[in-house]
Amino acid sequence: MASRKRKMLPMTHEEAAPEKAINKHTNQTDLTLYVSPAELKNTFESSESVENGEAEHTHYFPNNDLHPRLDEDFFKQSCISLAKAFLGKQVLVRRCADGTELRGRIVETEAYLGGEDKASHSAGGRRTERNTAMFMKPGTIYVYPIYGIYLCMNVSSEGEGAAVLLRSLEPLQGQPTMRQLRAARRKEGARQLKDKELCNGPSKLCQALNIPRCFDRRNLAADPEVWLEKDPNINPAEPHNIVSVPRIGIESHGEWAKKPWRFYLRGHPCVSVVNKEAERQYMSGNVMSN
Repeated sequence: MASRKRKMLPMTHEEAAPEKAINKHTNQTDLTLYVSPAELKNTFESSESVENGEAEHTHYFPNNDLHPRLDEDFFKQSCISLAKAFLGKQVLVRRCADGTELRGRIVETEAYLGGEDKASHSAGGRRTERNTAMFMKPGTIYVYPIYGIYLCMNVSSEGEGAAVLLRSLEPLQGQPTMRQLRAARRKEGARQLKDKELCNGPSKLCQALNIPRCFDRRNLAADPEVWLEKDPNINPAEPHNIVSVPRIGIESHGEWAKKPWRFYLRGHPCVSVVNKEAERQYMSGNVMSN
């Protein structure tokens, strides 16, 4: 629920437009969470070579029965704990009207703790028609518009008004469809997006997976069109591979702007914005405290 501050908008905790330039990070030597750097590179190269209309890459999910959705119990944890638990092993699934399923592994999140968190939509326990989902049971989807045209997707956690913003995904299945959905919102003649660019931002992932405004207040544990599932072939992200850094676009919120509550997988190419200073600290063993 963050963005770069704009004078025209009083709420500064919303994500900047998807076409904003993303910091580039090419060092993948530390990516040891769930695939080797070589395998991940080959995966992106393979999927990016697929033209629209061709058979899509489905290496990750040959049998959907082996990937059950996460139930209500998974979401019943603190906001920061949930934001970290999403990383690496949890996959967001979107079933389209024609039966096509789009999948992306969560690689970046932000935690918003509710009433005490002055950068949250629910700061001070404020309840509105817009943020109602934040006060509903854990696992409720909170979708809100930014700048009048883009959307961001959050998931409620334990804690009054607490929710986790989904910032970036690693595309796993349905890349041709994702590319078409993203292209529909871009200028005519724009270059074709690489796979790693399809979902590397909150609004981008909503476009790529066709997450509409009407998904607000739905339950991820029971919804037939969107859910989360665990990949049984992947190990959870190790703590030393999760980078904890300040959230984006909340600079006006004083001490709350410094809270290291944006989490991402170190070295992953699909992260929206890499904090190079924090990565240097992690490399030297000086990990930021939560």
